[in-house]
Amino acid sequence: MTRIMEYLIQGTRIFLASWKARFKPREYAGNANQICRKIVKDCWNGQFFQVSTTNFPQFWTRDFGWCTISLLKLGYEQKVKQTLKYALNRFVEADRITTTITPGGKPFDFPTRAVDSLPWLIHSIKLSRFYYGAYRDFLNKEIQKLFNEVVSVEIGLVKPNLHVSSMKDFSVRTSSCYDNCMIALLAKDLRSMIGLVNPFKQYDYPKLIVKHFWNGKYFYDDLSKQEYIAGDANIFPFALGIVSDEDKFRSAMNMIQVAELDQPLPLKYTASRRKVRFILQEYFLYNYESNVIWTHMGPLYIRLIQKLDKWQAEDYKKKYTELIEKYLGYPEVLSVEGERVKPFRTPFYAGDRGMLWAANYLTL
Repeated sequence: MTRIMEYLIQGTRIFLASWKARFKPREYAGNANQICRKIVKDCWNGQFFQVSTTNFPQFWTRDFGWCTISLLKLGYEQKVKQTLKYALNRFVEADRITTTITPGGKPFDFPTRAVDSLPWLIHSIKLSRFYYGAYRDFLNKEIQKLFNEVVSVEIGLVKPNLHVSSMKDFSVRTSSCYDNCMIALLAKDLRSMIGLVNPFKQYDYPKLIVKHFWNGKYFYDDLSKQEYIAGDANIFPFALGIVSDEDKFRSAMNMIQVAELDQPLPLKYTASRRKVRFILQEYFLYNYESNVIWTHMGPLYIRLIQKLDKWQAEDYKKKYTELIEKYLGYPEVLSVEGERVKPFRTPFYAGDRGMLWAANYLTL
């Protein structure tokens, strides 16, 4: 009952914040770089980096993980470490690592526990060289717990019958490619982290990811192996350095373009909602995680394309620059109407325009 109440409280808070912002969205003056720098600055609240300026004034484990390397490049090393200290202290108090910490400082899983929370936290610790000695016992307990409860010992992958939250947290997937890439990232990071256990080291995750998800042209979204192309399934094996095969990389990037997940700018999760299952709450944010454009994946995809076609990557970045300067912010999600895009909204929700993800645009 406590979790349900917390879910309602946080849902109501986000609804009210987004409803207010739909009539008077926060706007920033300047060019795209200036706008994004101001947003990142405003996402620092004195204690930690919150995920956005309006709807999500809280720590979100995966979002912080997406941005850690960029925040370090932008000179925020001490603030990154302070954020990790804030999050770890709250997690230790709650005796668990969660997807988010509420604005009031309470660790909370939305909508349920996620496979990627611990991997992103560990990855941020490693990238920032944060001293984790005081948290070693707690982290080891959480690592072993994740292995025991989430991983199928027989195959080394996330248990197919386990419903977990993920970066597409409103969808229901069967051991997704993204989640298994996160387990692979964790296994890789733990190899070089002194004092931390690594129960995942017995598995060859690059081979497992290819064996179970690669179909010859692209990576399946999950183990159900539905015939559609998913953006996250095809960028994270490469973005995280799990798969390094050049031919597979070129093929996956090509299939993303064939499916037009990069149009009119990157990147969509899928071209449509067909064949994708969603939880009941998705009704209130209809299409929030189907064929809309997510700006957290856009820069990650552009960074990959830079390795293949610098002109194409530059064109994508130009479109992002125009978007940022048009809406005087860094929109969270974009609805697509033909060749036009606009900030996502439903009667129950209006997307944020001040995302910490702006840091990834700044480091393209």
